[in-house]
Amino acid sequence: MAGYVLAIDQGTTSTRAIVFDEDMKVVGVGQKEFTQFFPKSGWVEHDPEEIWGTVVLTIRQAIRKAGISASEIAAIGITNQRETVVVWERETGQAIHNAIVWQDRRTASYCEKLKRQELEKTFRRKTGLLLDPYFSGTKLSWVLANVKGARARAAKGQLCFGTIDTYLIWRLTGGRSFVTDATNASRTLMYNISENRWDEELLEILRVPSAMLPEVKDCADDFGVTEERLFGAAIPILGVAGDQHAATIGQACFAPGMIKSTYGTGCFAVLNTGADMVLSKNRLLTTIAYRLNGETTYALEGSIFIAGAAVQWLRDGLGIIRKAEQTGELADSADPEQNVYLVPAFTGLGAPHWDAEARGAIFGLTRNTGPAELSRAALEAVCYQTRDLLDAMHKDWKSDGKQTVLRVDGGMVASDWTMQRLADLLDAPVDRPTILETTALGAAWLAGSRAGVWPDQKEFARRWARERCFEPKMDEKVRAAKIRGWKDAVRRTLSTT
Repeated sequence: MAGYVLAIDQGTTSTRAIVFDEDMKVVGVGQKEFTQFFPKSGWVEHDPEEIWGTVVLTIRQAIRKAGISASEIAAIGITNQRETVVVWERETGQAIHNAIVWQDRRTASYCEKLKRQELEKTFRRKTGLLLDPYFSGTKLSWVLANVKGARARAAKGQLCFGTIDTYLIWRLTGGRSFVTDATNASRTLMYNISENRWDEELLEILRVPSAMLPEVKDCADDFGVTEERLFGAAIPILGVAGDQHAATIGQACFAPGMIKSTYGTGCFAVLNTGADMVLSKNRLLTTIAYRLNGETTYALEGSIFIAGAAVQWLRDGLGIIRKAEQTGELADSADPEQNVYLVPAFTGLGAPHWDAEARGAIFGLTRNTGPAELSRAALEAVCYQTRDLLDAMHKDWKSDGKQTVLRVDGGMVASDWTMQRLADLLDAPVDRPTILETTALGAAWLAGSRAGVWPDQKEFARRWARERCFEPKMDEKVRAAKIRGWKDAVRRTLSTT
């Protein structure tokens, strides 16, 4: 029986395909970057055809490196950049416009118009989201309004809308499957997450015809079968989840109260709230964590726009380091008497502030401040922002008094200094897993468990393994003083408009 599982990890700047064996170990990887288009200030686009090409290429690479044939793959799981919008012709599969990326801000004025009409409460109550260009709905509305004849064609059922997962499934199955999963649907501003359906009232507000929307399935479900001509065998697609949801699953955060945080360019923290759909009073997002066997598990999510990107700024913008790995060593050597704070609001501040007009600032500079102090400030900024998110989460969702344990993944977690400082500033343990490919692993588990070649949820959670636990060691008075300094720096950075 085929025992390998293939994960497609379609990200914002590159596509990866990873083959896992029966023991959930990586045996083959393919990766390919693709072009970022910036047609106007604040606009970000991708070429759907180029993305499709990278998916086919990387799958073939991963299969070849694994030394197997496609017929030995039991199932495919897909995880993807969320909120990015593609609209294509149902007849030909040809996109009518470039994909509009989640980072794109072109619909900011439209979102403000909807807010002035006092519609944000309606969207928040039904979708758990804020009215922000980040999400898919206003992007889709823009395409329909700005591509000639698009809205009329959509109403006739001639056009299809999808997030990246839907578009890839359509292409992989030769147009036979027009589907998405509940996690990706929950990020569109059009999906009622309490009733698990596309919401007619929201579609009417956004002027989106329901005829162009895909069927919404569980995260582990039958999404179709790939065309045999693509890889040499027809492979079932059995798992789909947006990237942060897949990481939550890959970290086995299945119990209410469990939290994972992914540290890449930005940072995304997700708190499992179980069957409770908690509407945040602290500017967090309410979302579907995953839906399995028809049962929905909800989550609170907080987004930090700048995490690893602050380290990239030190390297590429200031030129004070040659490689990212230097920052931990420099931070360790920093003068403890200097209290330097970097508020990395280069593109505004995310949760819990959601201040798009805020801009980055550094506080506490002296004549003795150098690369070491700036490196420490950049790494600590990630830790402080994480604490802000977790504080907001605990205000929204009352824990039972148990100490929070944060499970972490992403490129930054390789830094022991950063993870120790994170534990110190959170005053909570930080668990780093043995497998850091948690996003791809989550997608693979959805597919592998559905195919019956990987363990069920309980056994998968049991197999989750910790590589290291970072315990807090910082003196409480020192922690309190540092946090007061951070809060003051953020207050000074927030826009007054």
